[in-house]
Amino acid sequence: MPDTPPPVHDAPKGTGAALEKARRDKLDKLAALGIDPWGGRLDDVTPIAAARSQGEAVAKDSDAGPTVRVAGRIMLQRSAGSLVFLDLHDRTGRIQIMLGKKQVGPEAWKIVDCLDLGDLVGIDGRLGWSKTGELTVFAAGLTFLAKSLETPPDKYHGLVDSDLRQRMRYLDLIHGEGVRDRFVARSRIVEAVRRTLADRGYLEVEGPTLQETAGGAAARPFKTHHNALDMPLVLRIALELHLKRLLVGGLERVFELGRVYRNEGVSPRHNPEFTMLEAYEAYGDYGTMMDLTEAILVAAARAAGTPERFEWMGHTVNLAPPFRRAKYDDLLRETTGCDPTDPASVAAVAAGHGIETAGRHPDVVKSDLFEATVEKTLSGPVFVIDYPAAVCPLTKRKAGQPHVAERFELYVAGMELANAYTELNDPDLQEELFRTQLAGLPADESMARMDTDFIKALRHGMPPAGGLGIGIDRLVMFLTAAPSIRDVILFPIHRPRAGG
Repeated sequence: MPDTPPPVHDAPKGTGAALEKARRDKLDKLAALGIDPWGGRLDDVTPIAAARSQGEAVAKDSDAGPTVRVAGRIMLQRSAGSLVFLDLHDRTGRIQIMLGKKQVGPEAWKIVDCLDLGDLVGIDGRLGWSKTGELTVFAAGLTFLAKSLETPPDKYHGLVDSDLRQRMRYLDLIHGEGVRDRFVARSRIVEAVRRTLADRGYLEVEGPTLQETAGGAAARPFKTHHNALDMPLVLRIALELHLKRLLVGGLERVFELGRVYRNEGVSPRHNPEFTMLEAYEAYGDYGTMMDLTEAILVAAARAAGTPERFEWMGHTVNLAPPFRRAKYDDLLRETTGCDPTDPASVAAVAAGHGIETAGRHPDVVKSDLFEATVEKTLSGPVFVIDYPAAVCPLTKRKAGQPHVAERFELYVAGMELANAYTELNDPDLQEELFRTQLAGLPADESMARMDTDFIKALRHGMPPAGGLGIGIDRLVMFLTAAPSIRDVILFPIHRPRAGG
C-alpha cells in the first residue's frame, strides 16, 4: 500500500482575490461536469470515529478490510502523481483518505482536480493501513457535497485572535484545537443536568421570556415594545417568580433551563445573554438544594469527562462530595479580622478597602466587603451559607435569627457557580421586602415595578420550598477548564469592529 507524503499545514499561498478566483473557477468546472457543487442527501454515512473503530480490527497486512461511507471536510490535501491523499474531518474525528485515479475512475478523477481545502465530500471505500501504518480509507467512490469558496486561515491549527475566533465561531470550530470537544462537552453537561433532575421527579417547564415586570433579581433589563398591544415589555432577568407560581399551582418539583438577559457589562465571567438553570422543590429548604447541587455537579463532571480532582485558574479543585460548608460571617471574620455582627467594625474595614459606607445599609456594606476580600480566597467547592438578610429579599429568615437569610452560594476558584434559598413564602413579608428594595434602587437597575400578581399568587399559599439557580455557562466553563465564559458560549455578544 502507498505511503503518504508529508502533510502540508499552511493554506495555499497567493492573494485573497486570486485564491478566491481559483476556487470559483473550480466551482464552474464542477458545474460544467454536471456536478452540483452544493451537493445533496447522502444516506448511510458512518461517523469517522466509528469507522476508525472498525479499522482498528483490520490486520496490518490485510487487503480485506470492511467498506465504509464517510463524509466530512477536507483539512489536508497532498498529491503524489496519480494519487491524492486527504485528511477528512467530521465531528467525531479525522481519517486519511487515499484517492487513486485507477481506483475511482476517470469521471470521479475530474472531481478530484476540483478539490480544495475546506470542501465537503463523501467517500466510499475500504478500510486498511498504509505502509507507514496510517489507518486509511482507500476510496472507490467520491461524492462532492459542498464547495468552500473562502480560503482557510493561514495556519491549519487555528485562529490566534481570540476575538476573531469568537466572532467567526464556525472557523474556530473547524480549526481550533479542542474547541469542538468543549461544545460537545457542554451538550453532555446540559443533558446530565436534565437527567439528574428528571430522575428526582422534577418536571421541566418553560416560562415567558417577554415579561411586563423584570423580577427575581436586581439587574437592569433589556426593554422592548409590543406593537399590537402597544405595551412596554422587558426580557426576563431571572426565571424565579414564574416557577414559584407553579409551586402554588401544585407542580411541586419544577425546573427550567433557559436564556435570561441582563443589560450589564461584559467580562470573562459575564455575558448579557446567558443560560440559567432554576429548580424548585416543595417541602425542601436550602439544605435540600445543597444535596441537589452536589448531585448535579458530580453527574455533569462525569458526563464531561472531567476528573474528580484537577487544577483550574490557579486553584486545586476536588469534586468529591460532600462539599465544605462555611458560614458567611465566619469567612468574613477569618479573612478581614472584622466583627461581622458589628456594623461599625465592618464599616471601618470596608472603608480601608475603598468601599463607600455613608448612607448605605450595613448589610450592603458587608456584602461589598465580602465580595472584595473573601470571594477570591474560596478555592472550593464550598457552600457559603447564611447570608445577611437585607441583601436577600426572596429568602426565608433563619428561625430566631431574623437578620440571617437561609441562603447559600457555591464557590469554586473564587467564582460563584450556584445560588440557592429556603424560599420566602410569607406574602406580607415578601411585599414589604419588595417595597424596601424598590425604594433603594433606581428603576432601571431592578424591577420596573412590583410584580403584584406574584404577591397575589403567594396569598393563595405557596408550600415551603427550596430553590436553586446555576449558571450553565459558568458550570461549563469550570468543567471544561475554560479561561473565559466567552469560550463556552457559541455566539457571545461583541462590540462592533472598526470598519465593520
